[in-house]
Amino acid sequence: MGVSRQTVQRLVAMAVSERLVKVRLDHPIGRCMDLAAALSERWDLAVAEVVPSDPAAPDLLAGVAAAAAGLLEKVLRAAEPKVIALGTGRALKATVEALSRMDCPQHRIVSRLGNMMADGQATPYNATVRMADRVGARHYPYPLPVLARDAAERAVLHAQGSVRHTLELCAQADLTLVGIGQIGPGAPLVVDGFMSPEEAEALRQAGAAGEITAWVYDRNGRVMECPYNDRVASAPLPVARDPSRPTVAVAVGEAKVQAIRAALDGRLVNGLVTSEATAERLLREA
Repeated sequence: MGVSRQTVQRLVAMAVSERLVKVRLDHPIGRCMDLAAALSERWDLAVAEVVPSDPAAPDLLAGVAAAAAGLLEKVLRAAEPKVIALGTGRALKATVEALSRMDCPQHRIVSRLGNMMADGQATPYNATVRMADRVGARHYPYPLPVLARDAAERAVLHAQGSVRHTLELCAQADLTLVGIGQIGPGAPLVVDGFMSPEEAEALRQAGAAGEITAWVYDRNGRVMECPYNDRVASAPLPVARDPSRPTVAVAVGEAKVQAIRAALDGRLVNGLVTSEATAERLLREA
């Protein structure tokens, strides 16, 4: 046509601004972008990523993990030192496995909760050491069990110098990534042995909706005052208010919808990476 690309771009931009033409992305990713925008508007999110769902396996983690890994890689590319805090669980383990190998000695990776059961056995889903190995960053594990015997023991454990330093790093994190667990018979805390089915059912009947780094919260997204939370040794779960230092949940699945919604309502997280099917459910029932 003999027209330069710059001229075409200028004319298209002018036509769009004058509402002479409309541009629409007619592709599954376009629907995901619309859902992400709707989630951001509904819950005032600092981060919202929605990936296409596989109708045959709507709870599949692969796409969500890849998107969360992309979010991590953006932060890791920064030249200035960053602190990245991680929860644990299947979603975060999959996220770390999806990371590209990088060399980032300027950054620090810190865990928000312990990696030990009461008998000293390690849990299989700790992501901190694995991530630090993949990206060449310094790492700070959380040197405590997930649960203390009681509140008094937790206070003693938190008073240790190494633990205080880890807690300070968690509070300074530029990006926090967490998983979300539902409360019920198939809850991750039950499956992994940190809560009995009877405890889970009692908490559910008392109004529990979900858990983040073992902290149990209610349907309004408030951390519950209960004997179970008295024993949780994880870093405290503050309200996520700062969009420049987001707390992002990586969560997907029908079983987690109530838990995700409660966490968003209570501002326990201000970012979400999820699937198309999960996003649709969240918005439909909001």
